[in-house]
Amino acid sequence: MTQSQANTSAFTLDIDADGIGLVTIDMPGRAMNVLNPTLVEPFAALVTQLETDAALKGLVITSAKPTFIVGADIDQLTQITSAEEAFKLCEDLKGMMRRMEKCGKPVVAALNGTALGGGLELALACHARIAIDDPKAKFGLPEVKLGLLPGGGGTQRVPRMIGIQKSFELITQGKELTAAKAKDMGLVTELATSREDMLAKAKAWCLANPKASQPWDNKGFRIPGGDSKSPAVVQVLAIAPSMANAKAHGNYPALTHIMSCLFEGCLLDFDAGSQVESRYFAACVVSQTSKNMIGTLWHQLNAIKKGQSRPKGPAESKVQKVGILGAGMMGAGIAYVSAKVGIDVVLLDTTQENADKGKAYSQGILDKAISRGRSTLEKRDALLARIQPTTSYEDLEGCDLVIEAVFEDRAIKAETTKKAEAVIPASAVYASNTSTLPITGLAQASARPQNFIGLHFFSPVDKMPLVEIIVGKETSDETLARGFDYVLQIGKTPIVVNDKRGFYTSRVFTTYIMEGMAMLGEGVHPRSIEVAGLKAGMPMPPLALQDEVSLSLSLYIAETTKKDLAAEGITLPVHPGFAVVQKVGGELKRIGKKANQGFYDYAGKDKSLWPGLLEVFPPQADQPSQQEIVDRLLYAQANEAARCYEEKVVRSVADTNIGSIFGWGFAPNQGGALQFINAVGPKKFVERARELAKAHGSRFEPAAIVVKMAQEGGRFEDVV
Repeated sequence: MTQSQANTSAFTLDIDADGIGLVTIDMPGRAMNVLNPTLVEPFAALVTQLETDAALKGLVITSAKPTFIVGADIDQLTQITSAEEAFKLCEDLKGMMRRMEKCGKPVVAALNGTALGGGLELALACHARIAIDDPKAKFGLPEVKLGLLPGGGGTQRVPRMIGIQKSFELITQGKELTAAKAKDMGLVTELATSREDMLAKAKAWCLANPKASQPWDNKGFRIPGGDSKSPAVVQVLAIAPSMANAKAHGNYPALTHIMSCLFEGCLLDFDAGSQVESRYFAACVVSQTSKNMIGTLWHQLNAIKKGQSRPKGPAESKVQKVGILGAGMMGAGIAYVSAKVGIDVVLLDTTQENADKGKAYSQGILDKAISRGRSTLEKRDALLARIQPTTSYEDLEGCDLVIEAVFEDRAIKAETTKKAEAVIPASAVYASNTSTLPITGLAQASARPQNFIGLHFFSPVDKMPLVEIIVGKETSDETLARGFDYVLQIGKTPIVVNDKRGFYTSRVFTTYIMEGMAMLGEGVHPRSIEVAGLKAGMPMPPLALQDEVSLSLSLYIAETTKKDLAAEGITLPVHPGFAVVQKVGGELKRIGKKANQGFYDYAGKDKSLWPGLLEVFPPQADQPSQQEIVDRLLYAQANEAARCYEEKVVRSVADTNIGSIFGWGFAPNQGGALQFINAVGPKKFVERARELAKAHGSRFEPAAIVVKMAQEGGRFEDVV
């Protein structure tokens, strides 16, 4: 570099002998660059310099951090209080980008790493994009996952680059692409092998295109594949809303707004289409859905990942070797996610055949990844080499963590605990993957209950993001911290709960499927129940979900729970939905999907509601409204979650909300079980809950903590 210009705190500018300026973004105090006033304001001044300084012939924009720009500053968006404010923010940012792409000089984005959301939109406003071909780098517009849409021109530039049909899929699904895929799609101009190669190619592009312009600013430009009036595109537009609604069920306004941006914007010139986008973006920002999703899936999730629920004293730890007792579906999944991050795994079962089968689960996942071009034989073999299938407890020697994943039987679990503890180091953490049995009771079989903890994984382990950490009566802070660190180490999200039967997720999840079955027993049409479950925002309707869990397991857990409580002198309250489980699973022996018959009949991948349900549970002539069914399903869950929070089963609002979404799929658009109460308002929630209690039973009586909020004001939120 031969000439250095005045630098800002957000980026440096170095102009070389050819007049090409290298802009290196490196926002202070942040691990990643984001679009906020700290960057945007000086960047606007840079664009003015580009427009007016004849010596500055072009720009190459890159980042000093491992990633490029990961999007807009969500904290800034959450401070917006009106649609007008959101619209202005959007228009100001895009005005700056528009000046940059129309200045008549080349601007190239040198993408050294991930560019998402507003970061990719800034790159799309450049005349070319050179990206390092790093499989870890991701490129996409994921705003829809927070109830938003791309507000930096993404809904207008992307279709003008790759066509309307491909844009629908990319933006409505929030897909993230590798650099190679982004190039194939037409969003990246050229790939590079290294940072040096990237910068050289970016500068070369500037010198080869001294008067660069965007295709859509050139006379005669046509959108690839046709605009919104094109017959081929009209066919896509005709079915796209119904396809989107088949999954979203009207719960995500951003989806509709994205489709409107693409349709309306591609009937107009670029600038008019861009303004249409700003208006829909503003509608998203002020919607309750985006507030719910940003509050929980951004702020609260980040708080969890930063260790909000982790004891502050113990030093951070890493697991080197983990022992897994039981090579069934859960144990095999835990083995895979552990080996995937470099942990040595001892996978133990009662027979070598079972242990080998558990290891084969990992090979199956990896072979599929190889067939799709997402992994290599070398990576597969390296991962598999870290998994040692065995029948010998002696192989557990040296494990710093052991996870028991055997059948939900207290005697079997006690036996495995004693055998493992006879071998493992005194400092090792011993965890049970139980989903219902109290940890304090299981720890009675342990010689070191302070090292005993619950790590409740969800099936399938390789796909489900949550691990519920259960703290027993004698579990130490050191053990909790080590369990928490392990969950983060394997790329999962930890929530911390205290030890009580059913813990948090199993206890509240049960209310959803039980309420669905209770309605079936009352004579509500099964199809109405299932449709209402989806309409409520749940990923799977209640009867189908019960089939997945299996009715036989529910009957076994209920019987075990009944015996345990009877030993304590407690009578188990019977939910009206349980009679339906007994009838279908017990008497009729339709135990669920694993037997190809439950509430549904199964034929391969196809399923349909069992016609016999209408004979066993004849529908009443007077059917409830869909909203009544939706309310029963959502209020049952939210009310039980509030009770768990009140009883201190869960330790924070963040854990309660994230646990509900990641654990059993509570409607993400509602922002979690407690946020649902916040959004409805405690007063209205109490009123509606009491109406439901009067009509359907005392289980709907509002939790005392919500009643208190309704009387005194307040909402569910963590004090940071």
